[in-house]
Amino acid sequence: MLAGRLDRVRSNAIRDILKVTEQPGVISLAGGLPAPEAFPVAELEAAALRLFRTDPGPALQYSPTDGLAPLREWVAARLTATHGGSFRPEHVLITHGSQQALDLVAKVLLDPGDIVAVDDPSYLGAIQVFDLFEARFLTVPADREGTDVDVLAARLAAGARPKLLYTVANFQNPTGATLPLDRRRRLAGLAEEYGFLIVEDDPYGELRYRGTPVPAIATLSERVIRLGTFSKILVPGLRVAYMTIPAALYPAFIKVKQAADLHTSTFAQRLVLETVSEAATLDAHIARLCEVYGERNAAVLAALDDHFAGLVDWNRPEGGMFVWARMREGGPSAHTLWKAAIAHQVAFVPGAPFYAMDGDAATFRLSFVTVAPDRLAEAVGRLRAAYDEVA
Repeated sequence: MLAGRLDRVRSNAIRDILKVTEQPGVISLAGGLPAPEAFPVAELEAAALRLFRTDPGPALQYSPTDGLAPLREWVAARLTATHGGSFRPEHVLITHGSQQALDLVAKVLLDPGDIVAVDDPSYLGAIQVFDLFEARFLTVPADREGTDVDVLAARLAAGARPKLLYTVANFQNPTGATLPLDRRRRLAGLAEEYGFLIVEDDPYGELRYRGTPVPAIATLSERVIRLGTFSKILVPGLRVAYMTIPAALYPAFIKVKQAADLHTSTFAQRLVLETVSEAATLDAHIARLCEVYGERNAAVLAALDDHFAGLVDWNRPEGGMFVWARMREGGPSAHTLWKAAIAHQVAFVPGAPFYAMDGDAATFRLSFVTVAPDRLAEAVGRLRAAYDEVA
């Protein structure tokens, strides 16, 4: 009864692991969830009341497939102000989360057997989508600065012809890496030279705790589909995200979005727009987020320094939600450590599922934003106790 393509789709290991984290007493460094105590509940409540008390009809009605015009205008203006370039509202499509945006990319652009270039490792949700649409993968190593563009260039010169390249250029999931400007420029140049499209996914870009923002790849080439979301700067439950699309491709995305769900929730769009319209309020909220998450970022790095120096290597991200780590030679596999860690009531995600092809069994991801600093120190201490049992 099931479609054959389902044989290709792997289970989402993170979602499976989250079931374990529901056990009482477990400190979870697993799921990439924003901290609920940082949600702008009062602002959302006030916005909802304004909608219901003033003109509730339009907020509860059907709306255009491409999204509410004022929200698309806000997105274009915000992107232009924060990234430069010239983002236009007629190229913005409001989606039901970034995951739907990835689904639309695959539906519009991929035929079975088409090649998609991805970082190795890369975002598991994107790998799942491209697998579902029967793509073949061209994996490109990712180091502490993201996509190894030299390797990509060599593979293109040798004849590889991807239709798409997918990357998270800011605070990549899972590695936390940020692609530097010189690599972004070269990546944009390779897209122009070899004719592939870049899918630039940016859910974490505004969560920067230190360092200097880097221009978006979409400002360096017209061959870029850019994804963004309100899930990480407001709340994920509303499922409101957006994508910017080259003009020639935009009608095809509208057609496929219509077939998928007609339009993204009108009420959710209106609620987001009402909440973010005051730029000063939004910027103050993001600043608070960065303060809270930055403190937790520093806490988990300090705890790793205390407990795992000489045993494990890890990145030191300037923002985002993740620390990526790798056991040194002679250490246990991440899966072995994970089983021991659960017994010590701490959870994380082994790294192998983030690889489109052969995974690195020594790697693992820690998500730190939902755990208070003192609990992060305790979690990493528990993790070291588990390590000592299996090393």
